[in-house]
Amino acid sequence: MDSDKRQKRKRSYRPSSRPHFLSLRLLMVCLSFLVLPLFLSSGRFPIRTVYFHHPLLSVSSFSILSKISLQDSLRGKSRFHLRVEDRVLFPDHLLLLVSSKIYQADKLDCVYYKVLNDSVLIHHGVLSVDEYDAFRSLVRCPLPPPNYLATAVLRRRGDNVHRNSSLSTSRTVHSWDRLVYEATLDGETAVVFAKGLNLRPHRVSNPTQFRCRFGLGNRGKDGGLVLMTEAVAAAQEVVRCSLPRSIRNNPNKARGIRVGLVHANDRGARGELNPMPSVAKLYNSMSYMKKRKRGKYELCACTMLWNQAPALREWIMYHAWLGVERWFVYDNNSDDGTEQVIKELDFLDYNVSRHAWPWIKTQEAGFSHCALRARNECKWVGFFDVDEFYYFPRHHRRGLLGPNLLRSLVANYSSSRTIAEIRTVCHSFGPSGLSSPPSQGVTVGYTCRLQSPERHKSIVRPDLLNETLLNVVHHFQLRKGFRYLNVRESSMIINHYKYQVWDTFRTKFFRRVATYVVDWQENQNQGSKDRAPGLGTEAVEPPNWRLRFCEVWDTGLRDFVLANLADPATGALPWEKPVL
Repeated sequence: MDSDKRQKRKRSYRPSSRPHFLSLRLLMVCLSFLVLPLFLSSGRFPIRTVYFHHPLLSVSSFSILSKISLQDSLRGKSRFHLRVEDRVLFPDHLLLLVSSKIYQADKLDCVYYKVLNDSVLIHHGVLSVDEYDAFRSLVRCPLPPPNYLATAVLRRRGDNVHRNSSLSTSRTVHSWDRLVYEATLDGETAVVFAKGLNLRPHRVSNPTQFRCRFGLGNRGKDGGLVLMTEAVAAAQEVVRCSLPRSIRNNPNKARGIRVGLVHANDRGARGELNPMPSVAKLYNSMSYMKKRKRGKYELCACTMLWNQAPALREWIMYHAWLGVERWFVYDNNSDDGTEQVIKELDFLDYNVSRHAWPWIKTQEAGFSHCALRARNECKWVGFFDVDEFYYFPRHHRRGLLGPNLLRSLVANYSSSRTIAEIRTVCHSFGPSGLSSPPSQGVTVGYTCRLQSPERHKSIVRPDLLNETLLNVVHHFQLRKGFRYLNVRESSMIINHYKYQVWDTFRTKFFRRVATYVVDWQENQNQGSKDRAPGLGTEAVEPPNWRLRFCEVWDTGLRDFVLANLADPATGALPWEKPVL
């Protein structure tokens, strides 16, 4: 009998009763958002993370916002997901920093308004979207057409957008020439990255000329609490400042705080300090670290690249065989499938993470950022490019196997009380008579190089770097009392496949990522070692390019790779095999 009653109650249940529950729930959320800001703004309570406590809503306010944003997204609404916080104008595109996450670019438009005519607008599809930090996405838009403003907003295709749209919190457009673009916590300090400081390259600068500005107001303006602290170190594009006491005592308070820089001599007509424009916000750097149950990795690698997807598989697979355990790839606006290649490699357990780094010509600053990021995960970090490959001539001559050779070498110095950097010189290879990219990869295909070695690349202990994080790409400045070790060329060398077949070379050198290296097509520093000797500035293949830079035939690394990594049955190398 009781069973029959239960069945009747189930049948008598009608879905129409659910809207009453949902209406009550939404009403409570709305009231909370209306009443809570008034409650906090009374001045009786400090600003802090607020949680709603209710039998039906035992979640944080951020969780509620996330759920509402998700619901709006599913319904085709864009109120939260398309809010433009900042805009940065680059020479070839407009960058929008958008609150929350965006995962698809094909249904978004960049909307521009015509100068002096708010009612006329034009829209173009976005170039790309990218995940940036904990709460923001990157959206790259084409440059505005002539006679149109750069104060672009976003819309989902099919939605209407008006001039006074709530989808943008600011109409400001920042110039990339002078901008605070990145900030991260590091112990009791904040490390701030800024373009346009005009400090001496490759030199430590006087930090007393700077102050850091921590603002709770929108876009760092005086709409909220502003705190100033002194800088304690400065070099190139990096300034380190002490944290305000409130943040030191509770680092979670730093989440989302905008950080700016002030130069002591930059004052307005009334004598007030003029802060640099800033899009930088503080987030705990630990949030994007991969969890590791045991101790640090012995050897990691960090690189910055632009449009070098075809080179990644060989570079990572080869050096993983030599013992690299963790990879940090800083992607400088690639649009050639680099992200997909990294996902495939990570799927194959190569432990690769991609970090979107939209700031062009900032390789040195990016490496400083990477050193901070890797310090808690890695004992040693190698900073080198995807066309550079470590090779061990002595081991090859003696017929010794190669697995983990590089990791074993650096591990020998992990307990050293003085050595914090291992330097290796490079041999620069040319096209080696080829006219098309070698099918088995650069290590097998390019076998002719210049006679004399050039420069060097380094593997460093990130916890022993100078507090300025000063580097010149090839090496870092170390803490006082520590030194570098030059490895003998007979023991270890880097094959630098610098001058490849023309099409590859032209793509690679179209835009360099290094801060102080001129793009090869620009008419500057034509005698620099960073440029191709005698090339000039025109994007035209020089006569006999395939035979240039060939002074010594060197098949050492080719033979080393084929002997150790080629499939005995087919001769195929690991990077030739398709991803399953």
